[in-house]
Amino acid sequence: MNAPHAAVVGAGPAGLMAAEALAARGVRVDVYDAMPSAGRKFLLAGIGGLNITHSEPPGPFLARYGGRAAELAPLLQAFGASQVREWAAGLGVETFVGTSGRVFPREMKAAPLLRAWLHRLRAQGVRLHMRHRWLGWDGDGALRFDTPAGPVSRRCGALVLALGGASWPRLGSDAAWVPWLAERGVAIAPLAPANCGFEIPWSEHFRSRYAGQPVRAVALRMADALGTWQRTGEFVVSGYGIEGSLVYAASARLRDAIARDGRATVYLDLAPGLDLERVERELAWPRGSKSMANHLRARVRIDGVKAGLLREAAPAGDFHDPARLARRIKALPLVLRAARPIEQAISSAGGVRFEALDEAGMLRAVPGVFCAGEMLDWEAPTGGYLLTACLASGRWTGTGAARWLRA
Repeated sequence: MNAPHAAVVGAGPAGLMAAEALAARGVRVDVYDAMPSAGRKFLLAGIGGLNITHSEPPGPFLARYGGRAAELAPLLQAFGASQVREWAAGLGVETFVGTSGRVFPREMKAAPLLRAWLHRLRAQGVRLHMRHRWLGWDGDGALRFDTPAGPVSRRCGALVLALGGASWPRLGSDAAWVPWLAERGVAIAPLAPANCGFEIPWSEHFRSRYAGQPVRAVALRMADALGTWQRTGEFVVSGYGIEGSLVYAASARLRDAIARDGRATVYLDLAPGLDLERVERELAWPRGSKSMANHLRARVRIDGVKAGLLREAAPAGDFHDPARLARRIKALPLVLRAARPIEQAISSAGGVRFEALDEAGMLRAVPGVFCAGEMLDWEAPTGGYLLTACLASGRWTGTGAARWLRA
């Protein structure tokens, strides 16, 4: 008897993990992807050092997934941070925990891990078909693909879709799948940018002088209906506004606030190591013939881009009043006007709602079709959380599809 057969569309981390789970259970697997090679977004994300997961304890780790933590909990319990490290070790890739708690391969590169993974998949019998752009289904239910040789149709016993969201469309995540699933009655939350930058109308003087510069050792605070959010870290001033890890960590709430109110205000603490009284006392120190710039640098270590932000966002009159200037340094308001476009975001929110899936990740409206990865309705900050959930969801749906085929 022939082994059951499954197709996986999408050769990113979620799709490859689904293929691995299927092959490990005796299923013949064909993986299709529109790109010339597998894992394109995975490789690009690893250029600066591949962050594969995070060493945070399970409770805080799960909380990073916000409103979808409950749905992701069983997936991450089965394949969470420790399992990701064990999986990498099985591919011959040693990992280590960085000072921030993030977990990296010892070589800090994505390519060796991906090469070892693809080699193991091929040894398991997984067949990869590149430059195969999925075009949905034909009238007989077969999968339609556009290829360099022309259109082709393929059939399968089960289908795992791991097509990504709408960020980085040049690498394949273009959300073309949305209308095809919607036509079949699949509930889909609107796609939106996640882990993105935000727009601030800087003055030309500030933009030309500081765009591209990192702002280190600051605290960012915002308040909304969910309460007050505050974290210390760093971000980058860009020509259009702000971006970087500290901004990405708050991006979901900032994006939602802008959608609701048309703007969002964040408050920067430019001197998180000093309390307000200390800052005021230092600023009140007589500066004699010193310039204000030298006074700020000497008394509270505000210079460079931090001093530029202070000049940009604080009224000129505050610089003549130590108490008012101290309050600005400890809570400098920045008004964000818009999130950057989704195609420029690191990841996307929205997608196939978990309510549209059964307990194995299969679409209730389309039996035999499973969904994994970023095309599902969840989001998380950078720091290894995105990749971990993609891998976990791929394993979940691959396992579910194998069981469905056997049944």
